[in-house]
Amino acid sequence: MAKADDTASSDKPKGGMMKMALGAVLLLGVGAGGAYGAFAAGFIGESADTGPDIPEFVRKGESDPYALASDSKDDAPVVHGDGGSEYRTAYYSFEDTFTSNLADSPALIQVDLAVSTQRDGRVLGWVKNHELAIRSAILVQLAATPEVDLYEVEGKDALSKRLTDAINGVLEENEGFGGIEAVHFKGLLVQ
Repeated sequence: MAKADDTASSDKPKGGMMKMALGAVLLLGVGAGGAYGAFAAGFIGESADTGPDIPEFVRKGESDPYALASDSKDDAPVVHGDGGSEYRTAYYSFEDTFTSNLADSPALIQVDLAVSTQRDGRVLGWVKNHELAIRSAILVQLAATPEVDLYEVEGKDALSKRLTDAINGVLEENEGFGGIEAVHFKGLLVQ
């Protein structure tokens, strides 16, 4: 009978050791998963402030570190008002006119366009740099526009939004970020 007691008492410590080893492996796994999650979230390793380098909003009165160089020497400094948005709005005008046929119509559209952003000058620099691809995307959108849409304010607003999306699509594809808030019609003629 003594042998049975010895066998039973020797099994208990082995089972306890197995449970402890399994618990230790489980704790190591949870700890490693937590460490990986903290690293991936940026809490450890690189600074949590380090993120993608995207154009920042520029507040009124602040200087733009990436401002486009002005062609004109007669530019007076801009004095912003106190109301409205807290961010300044910068514009880029396309030099050339856009001319396209309209969808399912013999009519043509001719538009002069500008874009705006409240982000730093990198966005407008990218617009200038990728103007050829942007012109192509704009012409595609103009050619897909039904003539009847251009006789109503809502249709023009919808076209402006589609053009904004098309321009941001080109910028996202080439630079990883859009940043254009609106497309503005400087002139619009349907004939």
